Amino acid sequence: MLNGKHLTAMIPARMGSQRLAQKNLALLGDEPLIGHAIIAAKSAGVFDRIAINSESSVFAEIAERYGIEFYQRPEELASSEACSDDVVHDFMLNNPTDCVAWVNSIAPLQPSEEVRRVLEHFVEEGLDSLMTVREEQVHCNFRGQPLNYDVEEQFARTQDLDSVERFVYSLMVWKTESFLSTYAEKGYALLFGKMGFFPVSRESAIIVKREEDIRLCEYILAGMRARADKPLAYYEYAQDGGR
Repeated sequence: MLNGKHLTAMIPARMGSQRLAQKNLALLGDEPLIGHAIIAAKSAGVFDRIAINSESSVFAEIAERYGIEFYQRPEELASSEACSDDVVHDFMLNNPTDCVAWVNSIAPLQPSEEVRRVLEHFVEEGLDSLMTVREEQVHCNFRGQPLNYDVEEQFARTQDLDSVERFVYSLMVWKTESFLSTYAEKGYALLFGKMGFFPVSRESAIIVKREEDIRLCEYILAGMRARADKPLAYYEYAQDGGR
């Protein structure tokens, strides 16, 4: 609970996946992919409830193993055509709470400290909806046209560019009352009302869609563990330039 608000973490997990079959069960280190999201949500220390949301009872077993809850969504919300808005709407109707956070299992490197900061920001700012983003200073086009630079000027240094905010979906958060009223009015609700966009780390922005993404996460985790206590090293060179 934060500032009197009951917070529920919802971790969606479909058994089917078009690009990487059963990706939530793929092992990353010693844990299945979804296990990393569960651990991050539990370690954040802000949620009153944590639940896997899936059509498959396989994830009920996983939920029991990690000591969290399981919500079995209807089969019609288990296909690749199902919209996120509908999945959240169904969960909210059957799991009353003040706020729901979509903790994405496909962002396995998202640290628990960041999860906590996002939820604190959401509650403190009185937001209705929030999306995590990655701020990047890089030259960008939109539909073939410059977005944050001018071709009629000297090519801008990247550090002088306005940042673009790329959606990463590692966390999405909604105030339940606002979500349900917006959905009832419009038939959809993902970003609405008082919106927030929270910048997250480079690690959190790595989203697993394919097998090569799992491999990349494996390499990063191994490197982080191997160098956790090692300071950054530099090449040693002669101070006089070798003369």
